[in-house]
Amino acid sequence: MPELAKWDNFYVIVGSAAGALIGLQFVVLTLIADRPPAGAEEAGAAFGSPTIVHFSVALLMSALLHAPWQTIILAAECWGVVGFGGLAYTAIVIGRMHRQPVYKPQFEDWLFHSALPFIAYAMLAISAFAAPLHTHDALFGVGGAVLLLLFVGIHNAWDNVAYHVLVNVASAHGERGKNDGK
Repeated sequence: MPELAKWDNFYVIVGSAAGALIGLQFVVLTLIADRPPAGAEEAGAAFGSPTIVHFSVALLMSALLHAPWQTIILAAECWGVVGFGGLAYTAIVIGRMHRQPVYKPQFEDWLFHSALPFIAYAMLAISAFAAPLHTHDALFGVGGAVLLLLFVGIHNAWDNVAYHVLVNVASAHGERGKNDGK
């Protein structure tokens, strides 16, 4: 489909970045996982897992839009399912953010873990309906949604690592120093 072919380089770049960042997130979390604080599992489900999901969706969409579709309809149906699934997942994440006891989310957390992903997934869902009649515009909607998910994932990955390193690891070293001195 010629309209999708124009997006090849965009999705190669986004998909490559998403794939690399998924791997990097796993490496970093493995390196800092020696002493997780109490409640870390709930916080990870609220703040860490969504980051991997957003990167994975960016990677999935990049692969999906590189497939040799004959028409835009099947591709749009696929990204529409991803969009609606992402909206449901965002609702789950919001619930997890409320329930986890480790960290009280601030405005920035709500923005990057709920509002912006909701907007991105809604753009995917809406673009699916627009695709048959407004293919060119719908593809810009999909591209914008995928790029937003990539940037949200980058922000959240940085935030997660910074929190673990500056708060949890620093606290663990402080506790070890107190215990070593006794």
